[in-house]
Amino acid sequence: MDKFLLQQQVLERLADDLLQVEQAARVAHETATHEENIAENKYDTLGLEAAYLATGQARRAEAIRQAMAHWRQFRPRPYDATLGIQLGALVCLVDSDGEEQLLFLGPAGGSMKLIRGDQHVQVISSESPLGRAMLGKCEGDEVSIQGSPIRQPFEVLRVL
Repeated sequence: MDKFLLQQQVLERLADDLLQVEQAARVAHETATHEENIAENKYDTLGLEAAYLATGQARRAEAIRQAMAHWRQFRPRPYDATLGIQLGALVCLVDSDGEEQLLFLGPAGGSMKLIRGDQHVQVISSESPLGRAMLGKCEGDEVSIQGSPIRQPFEVLRVL
């Protein structure tokens, strides 16, 4: 599986998300500043609520722009067994029930599920609990994360 194509998919999804958030921010801003939404008394808060929403949407848009910048600068490298799993690794984990999952370890801000052909790929950051647990591990190693209320073990099946 081509990691550069996965990276492009992440960037495309982030760009789509950014367009949606920017549109939502514009609508919230228009609502907040529309003359019909000027507060007539202290209980009339539609304009204020829309202003808070517009601010939140603007912050979300900035977070997506930052994530896009990180993903554009990101250069996935081939797996090096001497270093173990690093940022850019494509990892196949198997749980105690024999269920496999494919994970792409990337920069922050790209947590999403992708579909490549007939395979589902979960994109996670190295800052996530599972991402942190995988760093430095090799094929055959066990990785576990604390779920509620038990610890979930996984085995690193393959790394690309």
